[in-house]
Amino acid sequence: MKPILVFQTDFTYKEGAICAMYGVVKSVDRELEIIDGTHEIPQYDTWSASYRLFQSMKFWPDGTVFVSVVDPGVGTPRKASVAKTSDGYYVVTPDNGSLTHLKRWVGIEEIREIDESVNRLRGKDTEGVAIFHGRDLFGYCAARLASGIISFGEVGPSYPVDEIVEHELREPEMKDGVMHAHIEIGDPNFGNLWTNVPLNTFTSAGFAYGEHIQLVIRYQGEERFNKVLLFEKSFGYADKGQPMIYNNELMRIALAVNQGSFEKTYDLGYGEGWTLEFRKFVHD
Repeated sequence: MKPILVFQTDFTYKEGAICAMYGVVKSVDRELEIIDGTHEIPQYDTWSASYRLFQSMKFWPDGTVFVSVVDPGVGTPRKASVAKTSDGYYVVTPDNGSLTHLKRWVGIEEIREIDESVNRLRGKDTEGVAIFHGRDLFGYCAARLASGIISFGEVGPSYPVDEIVEHELREPEMKDGVMHAHIEIGDPNFGNLWTNVPLNTFTSAGFAYGEHIQLVIRYQGEERFNKVLLFEKSFGYADKGQPMIYNNELMRIALAVNQGSFEKTYDLGYGEGWTLEFRKFVHD
């Protein structure tokens, strides 16, 4: 059985780019199954591309080929690559930070730079195009790999895993009874915010379901939120419209408003500069 192809991009469906990519895949091998991951990654946001790969990959069959095209450096000397993860998946992507979370939290066994002289679409008036590697390079190479036309070794030359471009990943830190953390990403549909704190780290630090916890959120050092919140395993333990702390589907601490948006209600965000402090709430 041939591997499934899973695509994620920042293209949206507003024009024909996704259709063209999928046409290239089917022109290589009509039997290949194509699945959409998401095409709503924020424009140029390689951090979100990295996180979304980590979020969903392990739930797919072994050997699935992921194609991630969030590529603000398209057409420049940045590497076009195919990575093999330590648990047996393949990721076809620009090497621009989009492999960060997989490298740190899963492991990358090997990475190869795509040989454009062999694994690039030719003809169809694509020869001079430098701005659509999703179609002409990533989608085409991924289709050849998934169909068995080429092996992983025939993608192109390998290069050291240590040279993979990475975003900075910070670890939570417990200091003087306060857990210092970061908001890593958001849930754009429901407005939840996800932190970099694993549940077992949180509970090992003494925080427990059913407790109320003092939460302070800062952006670039400026306080933006300061409340005492319930910590529970699911949204329904809080009253409708109430903010809370919970354990998300990736076993990480996250923030929500029951049947509302934490992000919009409190005008907050995620990424660089968004920090948190958790401390036990002590009643007077």
